[in-house]
Amino acid sequence: MSLSFNRIIAKVRRDKSPIIPIIRLSGVIAASAGPLRAGLSLPGVEKALAGAFGVKQAPAVAIVINSPGGAAVQSHLIFKRIRALAEEKGKRVIVAVEDVAASGGYMIAVAGDEIVVDAASIVGSIGVVSAGFGFTGLIEKLGVERRVHTAGRSKVMLDPFRPEKEEDVERLAALQGDVHAGFIELVKKRRPHLIDDPDIFSGAFWSGTRAVELGLADRIGDLREVLREKYGPDVRGLPIALESRGWRRRLGLSTEATATSVIDGALAALDERLTWDRFGL
Repeated sequence: MSLSFNRIIAKVRRDKSPIIPIIRLSGVIAASAGPLRAGLSLPGVEKALAGAFGVKQAPAVAIVINSPGGAAVQSHLIFKRIRALAEEKGKRVIVAVEDVAASGGYMIAVAGDEIVVDAASIVGSIGVVSAGFGFTGLIEKLGVERRVHTAGRSKVMLDPFRPEKEEDVERLAALQGDVHAGFIELVKKRRPHLIDDPDIFSGAFWSGTRAVELGLADRIGDLREVLREKYGPDVRGLPIALESRGWRRRLGLSTEATATSVIDGALAALDERLTWDRFGL
């Protein structure tokens, strides 16, 4: 914890007003970090989560989510860390959705004991997606010969520079099915009042209003009004910031940055943009 954070906590202890730590989780959920990768991951949010749940006098922790999803494992790890801290510290978790909580973003949202959405929020997309490109025709036109040598016939499964094989697609579908089944089980456990509608788990997404009707969220509102309703008009929010890698690292200008890392970051930024675009944002 930083010195400034400790000073805020000391001030809070002298103040008798109810205090609610607030963490903002915004962005695509990323499997890895780098100079230009600003996505959410457990290492990037763990310290802030520990700080928020470590405020002893706070009866709850509020988490503001604005994420179109991303890496399945990181989404699950963040979900599990929130629930573990909530149970360890005996605190209620209130989740407020801004523009979108979809796919992995919704997986994190269900860590909340209560989910609050805006009427126009986008919620759901409980499914699994794998996307890529095929370059076989391109390398043929360029006169490029692809040479790959492996031990194990599945080591180059779904290689974008080779023709797609039916058995590889089937294997990927089985993997996606396993991940999807786990996602469905988690949602059913955390959201016991879902209506009986198989379309909920089809990968579709809905407005906040419809999400409440389906049982994916609890109410329409905003975080400030919910906190005032639950903890009184004098309740105070305590923003807990995530660790920042700094603008030089974000721009790939750190001493360890290379041309490769800048290109990798640019591709990651494009992928992030496409992920948001799926929801018209």
